[in-house]
Amino acid sequence: MRTPRIRCKRGVHSLRAKLTLANVALLALGIAATTAVSLMGMRYYLLGQVDTQLTRMRDSLGQSQLTIRQIDSLSALGFVRDRLVPDGTNKERSSPGSIYTAVDRHGAAVGLLGVRPTEAQLGLAHSVHDAKALARDSDPHDVTVHGDSYRVTAVRLSDGKYVLMATSTEALHAGMSKALRLDFAVGGLLLALLACLTLFSVRRRMLPLEDMVETSSAIAEGDLTQRIPSSPHPTQEVEQLRLALNSMLHQVESAYRTREHSAAQLRRFVADASHELRTPLSAIRGYLQLYDRGMLSDPDERKRAWERVLAETDRMGRLVDELLTLARLDQQPELRFRNVDLSRLVRDAAEDLRAQQPERPITVGAEGALLVHADESGLRQVLGNLVGNVRTHTPADAPVRLDVERENGVVRVCVADEGPGLGCEDAARIFDRFFRAGGGAGSGLGLAIVQGVVQAHGGEVAVRTSPGDGLAVTVTLPARPAAGSAHSR
Repeated sequence: MRTPRIRCKRGVHSLRAKLTLANVALLALGIAATTAVSLMGMRYYLLGQVDTQLTRMRDSLGQSQLTIRQIDSLSALGFVRDRLVPDGTNKERSSPGSIYTAVDRHGAAVGLLGVRPTEAQLGLAHSVHDAKALARDSDPHDVTVHGDSYRVTAVRLSDGKYVLMATSTEALHAGMSKALRLDFAVGGLLLALLACLTLFSVRRRMLPLEDMVETSSAIAEGDLTQRIPSSPHPTQEVEQLRLALNSMLHQVESAYRTREHSAAQLRRFVADASHELRTPLSAIRGYLQLYDRGMLSDPDERKRAWERVLAETDRMGRLVDELLTLARLDQQPELRFRNVDLSRLVRDAAEDLRAQQPERPITVGAEGALLVHADESGLRQVLGNLVGNVRTHTPADAPVRLDVERENGVVRVCVADEGPGLGCEDAARIFDRFFRAGGGAGSGLGLAIVQGVVQAHGGEVAVRTSPGDGLAVTVTLPARPAAGSAHSR
């Protein structure tokens, strides 16, 4: 079943949108806070100026100890009359946006210079509910007169009446409204610019993540060779993530290839083992059926059949023993390491071959003693299998040479014959289990056991061969066993 490709959803839930919204929200909060602080500071400063002017006039009038009658009759206090007369009477001398009115102790507006209070003065007197409390308070208060905002203060005259002095703050509020609209306009432009820059920057920075998504999709579809490419302008965190993912993908691919190779080897091994065991079992079953049916009446035929059954049984027993040896080697067995004279083992293997094939020319290059820390029974099995391979697959008169040497901290054992040799394809599979070049004799497990034992010692095996030039197998062992190559006891 085909694995669906992974797609990135570019909606509100995407990382790009969330980062953009987060940046815009933070800037909006900053603009709002800055605007609020600046407007509060401006209002405090402007109101402070208005309050200072009102306070000075109040203090000046309070220190004069005048009454309403004196204010109304004394022309010497013209500066007071200029401020307390109605707007219509001395309009050019009145402060713009200011209202001044006199009230009695009950808060009712009182006319001056014979002029009735105006609507603005009546409205101011009506807005101030307690002139006495206002006069005692050192700070002006906010009032609303006919829908307009004012700052008002009061002063008590000597006759018990009060003068209310108010200055309009409409201009102040209008200025603050203009400043607020300007801040909102500039802030909106900044937010739009930040959103565009953030989208562009985040898109550029997230291109490696999109490459990771595409690579993961390709790998999910079965292409394990895909890797995440490097970005032209990588960030440190993204580059570290890319390197870690590529390393992980390499490990996954290697593990997958190894698993596939192991599975193929296991299938081939099971098939070959079944085939090898089926042949002797079929032969034994056939002779037993002949005996059971009474078809082996002649004593010589029964003897020959019995010998064949024993031979096939021995063959099957050797095959099972070799399979058991390979299974133990696969499980990393505990080897008995000790100092072993490898030269003596090579000479013993050569003597065994001379006893079995006296006519074969054998040359041994293993003079003196050469000690190696290894498992003696394992090394004897290695040399026995190598010599047995020569005995089985080469003519009886083909020369053989066995050499052993120590060089650069390793020990090398070479068994070389002058037999027919192998082709490149056969040489590549010579250590495969149940492989027999040209369908020759034997179980095809000898060299596989050699490789398993040598690898358990932390060494390696190599072959050198070509058609007509014989076969040379070289075993390289460390002078001391590699750590973790096998367990010694």
